[in-house]
Amino acid sequence: QVQLVESGGGLVQAGGSLRLSCAASGRTFSSNYMGWFRQAPGKEREFVAAISWSESNTFYANSVKGRFTISRDNAKNTVYLQMNSLKSEDTGVYYCAATTSALITRVGGYDYWGQGTQVTVSS
Repeated sequence: QVQLVESGGGLVQAGGSLRLSCAASGRTFSSNYMGWFRQAPGKEREFVAAISWSESNTFYANSVKGRFTISRDNAKNTVYLQMNSLKSEDTGVYYCAATTSALITRVGGYDYWGQGTQVTVSS
């Protein structure tokens, strides 16, 4: 089992920044990738970014590329999502997830999920 706890969400004006954190505990060594997803009201959950634990390979959705940065601190078992130049369309609940598979852009490819943290960007 892997437990994931997100933090760092909040209300920010368009153009502003936020940093989300995801603290992992339990059998973290069993996961290969950590990912961030988001879900806006009335929409499906979508992939945002992912990072490998071992090699720091990173992957981004086109909609956030150049604005968001995913990183991790292995010593703290924590993954971060730095979000800059935020837009109103970035509003949603952001979820951290862990997977042992290579299906890193798919919701169904992840085994463990956090409870989510709300990000609201006002225009």
